[in-house]
Amino acid sequence: MRLLYTLLFYLLLPLVLLRLCWRALKAPAYARRWAERFGFFTGPQAGQPVIWVHAVSVGETLAALPMIKALQAQYPQALLAVTTTTPTGSERVRTALGDSVFHVYAPYDLPDCVGRFLRRLKPQLMVIMETELWPNTIAACAQRQIPVVLANARLSAKSARGYQRFARLVTPMVRRLSCVAAQHRDDALRFQRLGIPDAQVEVTGSIKFDLQLDDKLKSQAQGLKTQWSLQGKRLLWIAASTHQGEDEQILAAFAKAREKHPELLLILVPRHPERFARVDRLCVEAGYNVARRSRQEVVTADTDILLGDTMGELLLLLGTSDMAFIGGSLVPTGGHNMIEAAAWGVPVVTGPHLFNFAEASRLLTDAGGMTVVDSTEALADTLKDWIGAPAQRQAAGSAALAVAEANRGALARLLGIIGRYFS
Repeated sequence: MRLLYTLLFYLLLPLVLLRLCWRALKAPAYARRWAERFGFFTGPQAGQPVIWVHAVSVGETLAALPMIKALQAQYPQALLAVTTTTPTGSERVRTALGDSVFHVYAPYDLPDCVGRFLRRLKPQLMVIMETELWPNTIAACAQRQIPVVLANARLSAKSARGYQRFARLVTPMVRRLSCVAAQHRDDALRFQRLGIPDAQVEVTGSIKFDLQLDDKLKSQAQGLKTQWSLQGKRLLWIAASTHQGEDEQILAAFAKAREKHPELLLILVPRHPERFARVDRLCVEAGYNVARRSRQEVVTADTDILLGDTMGELLLLLGTSDMAFIGGSLVPTGGHNMIEAAAWGVPVVTGPHLFNFAEASRLLTDAGGMTVVDSTEALADTLKDWIGAPAQRQAAGSAALAVAEANRGALARLLGIIGRYFS
């Protein structure tokens, strides 16, 4: 089955390249560094043991940052090599980690591409974030006796059903994994049903709960909040990581909430940079006065919307806010990381599509720190309730923070697992 998969991949490669070209029309960075995707790059200097960390895009990269920094501290003799597949993920690696890691795009899952990559990098361990499973990559590591740890692993019921349709390809692949560090027991059970032995699966929790907010970031967030709220005269609502199809709903809910609370400021942060200009036009066409963060435009009493059109600032912007909507949830994307808002003690509202964060959303909802809505009207009603009842809003934020603090510790458990395979 892996041979058939490989042949099909080779046949579809022209379409893969066409897709890269198409994406480059909206995001020019996709047109760069193609050679890396085929395993052509200048490897690091020999002499240091290498830990390969693979994070697909921004979300996985952000989740991996505490782990990467902990590994750097624990294994100063090692070089951390971090791969991504998207330009936004690449930019986040460069911004957050700079030259402290070796960064390159991950190779296509083809035997020659993966072989070239491994010959150049020579890793002693591979750590994959969440659920980025590629048959030829994992097989190539197994053939070279390179342990593979699936970290912060999650597997939704929908994804598990998809994998089960290709059991003859998937089962041999997952059995080659050295260990699956699952976020929740349900994730662990789904991996076990795919065929991985029980002894190779452990429940560690989500390392996204181990987020630490440093004093510098807190101070910066407080300064911006004081400025943008006009010394506390207006509340700030952030709509974070929004997708196409959500922005219109956010603006409609914003309009309804402002009928009663015209002082409300919206911080709108689209998920993908290629959508920044379009969302800006959408806001302007709706009649709003927009300040763009990328241009350092001043937020005044006349500003209706601050467009968060920068990369790497979402955590900071969440810290300036009084209420948060987390995107990818009003459309069937599966939701994005609501734990970051919870770590700031900010109450969260989302749409119903949350399968990417099923356990975190359950914990937050059960504790009263998060509200799930399924319509623009319900979203607007939640905002109005929180604006009109400060004690209720603050209680929800406190509940969210309590959940974030109570579920820390996954990173230490994950580091213990990694230590079995690298020393």
